[in-house]
Amino acid sequence: MKRMDNKVPKLPVLIIYAIIFYGLWTLWEFFGKACISNSIENEYIAQFIKSGVIKNLVWTLPAVLLINYFKNDVYIGLKEMFSNKVSILKYLPIFLIFTAYLLVGAILQKGKISISETFSFSSVIIVIFVGITEEMVFRGWLLNATVSEKKKWFPIIINSIMFLLIHFPIWIHEGHFVENFQSFGFLSVIILSIIFSWTFIKSKNIWIPIFLHMYWDLLMFIFY
Repeated sequence: MKRMDNKVPKLPVLIIYAIIFYGLWTLWEFFGKACISNSIENEYIAQFIKSGVIKNLVWTLPAVLLINYFKNDVYIGLKEMFSNKVSILKYLPIFLIFTAYLLVGAILQKGKISISETFSFSSVIIVIFVGITEEMVFRGWLLNATVSEKKKWFPIIINSIMFLLIHFPIWIHEGHFVENFQSFGFLSVIILSIIFSWTFIKSKNIWIPIFLHMYWDLLMFIFY
């Protein structure tokens, strides 16, 4: 059994973290992004600052610090989640399912498979950092801090709801909130979160959900 020797209780920290995290990111989506875009003319530099610098400071860094602080009270330790040996071939079927689903969807939507006109190097920057930052927060920290050998599915479901909620600010700001519910697009976010969570728990390696997340987003940027 893991030792519970942290001076600060984990539950209050999780609650305070969630309030601050969602609050800050809502402000960022509504006001912060536009400030960076308006201040920096170069699209790639602006995107690197938004996705690489700001998002890592708000998402990855606090998550890493909290995982390390509660190292005796998380499912998988910080070092272990990056170093546990796992065969990526075991998860190849998921990559293939992602490929088939999105290619078929692209054909049904556009009548053919073609690269999106909006796909650019800026999209690649987003893909790389979104996979790392979002998985470190939602799987590496939030799921990791709540899941246990005896209690897996309830934390996974809660995690998927929290993952859905973080999409609300950008959906509202860009005017897609109602559309994503009317089209049931929100279900894909929940399902993806469950897949990422399950692969993290199964592999005990954060790289698996990171690579899956990156791959899904990359295909979305390329074909949609």
